[in-house]
Amino acid sequence: MKPTLVVLAAGMGSRYGGLKQVDPVGPSGEAILDYSVFDAVRGGFGKVVFVIRHDFENEFKDKVGRKYEGLVPVEYAYQDIADLPAPYTVPAGRTKPWGTAHAVRAARGAVSEPFAVINADDFYGRDAFAKIGAHLAATPSGPAAGGKYSFAMVGYRLDLTLSANGSVARGICRVSTDGLLEGVTEMTKLVKAGDIAENREDPENPVKVPLDARVSMNLWGFQPALFDELERRFPAWLAENGAKEKSEWYIPFVVDELVREGKAECRVLPTDSSWFGVTYREDKPFVVGEIRKLVEAGEYPEKLLA
Repeated sequence: MKPTLVVLAAGMGSRYGGLKQVDPVGPSGEAILDYSVFDAVRGGFGKVVFVIRHDFENEFKDKVGRKYEGLVPVEYAYQDIADLPAPYTVPAGRTKPWGTAHAVRAARGAVSEPFAVINADDFYGRDAFAKIGAHLAATPSGPAAGGKYSFAMVGYRLDLTLSANGSVARGICRVSTDGLLEGVTEMTKLVKAGDIAENREDPENPVKVPLDARVSMNLWGFQPALFDELERRFPAWLAENGAKEKSEWYIPFVVDELVREGKAECRVLPTDSSWFGVTYREDKPFVVGEIRKLVEAGEYPEKLLA
């Protein structure tokens, strides 16, 4: 059974005012998302599930989904702020989404095979999809013989994810000698400083980080049993955090809980692919230039979705 790619796209209409994440960055007008779907298909994925919102459903299907007809089967799932387990309801005044774990949970009715999760507006690279695809193709749907869930995460070199236009937030991974994730430390003000990176949350006492440190860019691989864990854990999270106006439930939090509880292991799949994202307006010309280099090197065709 081929794995499925789950694309978190519910934020596309809000973060950029319309679907600006589909702005062209490729030589024939391709968007970043087009490269992810293309790489996933050649990495062995057999289906794409887009997690979107109902309020831009028609626009998304017209501008995005129809482009992949004939390339790969496409399905849709819908993140709805009111999609909560009983007896919970949306607190008065709450408009903020519930986070990436809630977004993944929205796909529970559309996925029954091992799957990867990505952000819609990030460029991950061919090698990353090849590695996560091969890992998932060899992953059983249920727990392994030892009773633990078998998850995976693509680990990028920190220096290949930094922006020249400002600081970035990254999850710095602690990896065991046998390649398993031990934990993730969130750092929110990372910049390059010569031959090292610094986290400048406290400008007076910057934390030095090696440029080759492995970081999470939210390319995860899961067994479908994750959905059962999300259902079990969401009520407890809501009980503690649901009344907070800006609280969000993130996938790394769930993975960390399962690893610490001994219920899952998460293999870090190292890649030297470059990660691109338009964190700042000034980042877009860089992304366009880097993709042009990959096209000229033969990594991608001039016209991606011919």
